[in-house]
Amino acid sequence: MAGELAGDHTPELLCLVHDIAGMCSAGSSSAAPVAADAMFRKDCTDLVRRISLLTHLFEEIKDLNHNVVLGSSSSSSSTSSNSWSSDLVLALHSARRLLSVARDFRSNCSSDGAAKAIVFQFQCVTWKLEKLLSNLPYDNLDISEEVKEQVDLVRTQLRRATDKYGFMISKMPSHESYQPLTEEISQVLGKSVSGGLYKQHSCPENLSELDSIPVNNGEKSCSTIPAGSRLERARSIPSDVSLLNATDPESQENSETNSLSEVKKPEPIVIPEDFLCPISLELMRDPVIVATGQTYERSYIQRWIDCGNATCPKTQQKLQHLTLTPNYVLRSLISQWCIEHYIEQPTGLTNGKIKKSDGSFRDVTGDIAAIEALVRKLSSRSVEERRAAVTEIRSLSKRSTDNRILIAEAGAIPVLVNLLTSEDVLTQDNAVTSILNLSIYENNKGLIMLAGAIPSIVQVLRSGTMEARENAAATLFSLSLADENKIIIGASGAIPALVELLQNGSPRGKKDAATALFNLCIYQGNKGRAIRAGIITALLKMLTDSSKSMVDEALTIMSVLASHQEAKVAIVKASTIPVLIDLLRTGLPRNKENAAAILLALCKRDADNLACISRLGAVIPLSELARAGTERAKRKATSLLEHLRKLQPL
Repeated sequence: MAGELAGDHTPELLCLVHDIAGMCSAGSSSAAPVAADAMFRKDCTDLVRRISLLTHLFEEIKDLNHNVVLGSSSSSSSTSSNSWSSDLVLALHSARRLLSVARDFRSNCSSDGAAKAIVFQFQCVTWKLEKLLSNLPYDNLDISEEVKEQVDLVRTQLRRATDKYGFMISKMPSHESYQPLTEEISQVLGKSVSGGLYKQHSCPENLSELDSIPVNNGEKSCSTIPAGSRLERARSIPSDVSLLNATDPESQENSETNSLSEVKKPEPIVIPEDFLCPISLELMRDPVIVATGQTYERSYIQRWIDCGNATCPKTQQKLQHLTLTPNYVLRSLISQWCIEHYIEQPTGLTNGKIKKSDGSFRDVTGDIAAIEALVRKLSSRSVEERRAAVTEIRSLSKRSTDNRILIAEAGAIPVLVNLLTSEDVLTQDNAVTSILNLSIYENNKGLIMLAGAIPSIVQVLRSGTMEARENAAATLFSLSLADENKIIIGASGAIPALVELLQNGSPRGKKDAATALFNLCIYQGNKGRAIRAGIITALLKMLTDSSKSMVDEALTIMSVLASHQEAKVAIVKASTIPVLIDLLRTGLPRNKENAAAILLALCKRDADNLACISRLGAVIPLSELARAGTERAKRKATSLLEHLRKLQPL
């Protein structure tokens, strides 16, 4: 019966995901690991990781019991779900095919056109997978809330990846005609393709309508390539270029052999051994020196030390101290080498200079030395020295974007995260505030999340000083601006702690908590968490508070929650409707607008709530609002009055 849940494709989907999950793993029996100097190494790893996260989805589908099988659904639902799973099988075949090619692709072995072809394919695959996951037939599948959240996270990451590849394509050299690029794709993907290969057409709604490329078993899978060297959209792809007329596997192999014999290619890029981390054997981005004089990538040696090891991994000598000193000389050499070999540098800092908004560069060598010294002191054994250093970091991080870049580049973020658990109150306060300041710079948000900061920030939010709790709430708001972080923060236990601060915090603390909660509750999965944490009681208290200082915030959050069924029940149960009607009469224009919006959400398809607001005299203030309110207030009030008129004959 399990197979019926996904149109008989569940076992194949699981098999494909497990296959793909092993493709970029060292020692995998299904495929060799990605080459260390492969151009698309990170892209392959990211795609494998995202697809691997779908394992739980397919396992849940497989384990569903007989009373929710699609066979018991309507014919149209069964057909729709079968089409969805068939398309997903094809998309995963495309992903597997792409990974098998891209993992060993090296930029110095092929022209720009070949690289562009691979980027096109990555954009195609990520777009297809995101589109399919957005059409997941939840109505026919009893999927748990946790797995739904995981699928939403994967969708968000795929959507951003699609946009990233579009931007990359726009920056790559364009071709005068498609024919040269056709030949590049033929060589890279191992196909023999004839002239007139491309056609442009509107994006089909059903992925099964797309033209296809061969997969390993000789079947065909769809491969949509979003068109053009320029992408000006954020969410939709207006047109695509499809790859057609692929030949059988034998002729592909012959074509590939011929093309390779005709073109003598240069030797692959060899990364200098001194540039590789002895632990990960990967190119170092943030090299640091340990007490023995050996250099490692910061994140790997920090993890080694955090696991309780006190020896040098390479020499096995005992480390006399655990201070990690940035190796700026080596970093500069690596940076220069990357520039010469066209390898992307993920930093705003290059060779001791920061690029200014006008395109010029500012020398920050002196600033780097000072910040480097401060970061070393953050790991000092002296409480006073650590406290003084983190206080100065807090001050510097508040002043400018350049400082935020330099502090992060000096490796301060993991150390600051460790200081969040410091028993010294001042150190903890300044550490959380420093992280808040650093998070203002967009690139630092990812570094803070990678450092595993959320659990420690939540702990400060629960038990720190009032100032630390305020700044912890503000930090969670800043980090939650990235969609995928909303899910991670929501699952961390932050929401109950924010609700508690909203109820019992200082005036500033309440404002910070309200801002963070509003942003987190934009994500549907966090609404239930907020309601179960008692947010409706806290919001009602704010609405009835005599100072009226947070009525705006309370109504704004409640308007976001009101569409959630659990929230509707809680709002009505807390006797909030009379308070909302009173605000229709006496509130400020924006308050009236939000009150009307909440009442409309409560009354849609609910005759009892409609009758309630009618009995409480809502018609007169609603009529006044429909006549003289803001544009949004007029729409909400008019709609509510229409519902009330329909109720009258009853």
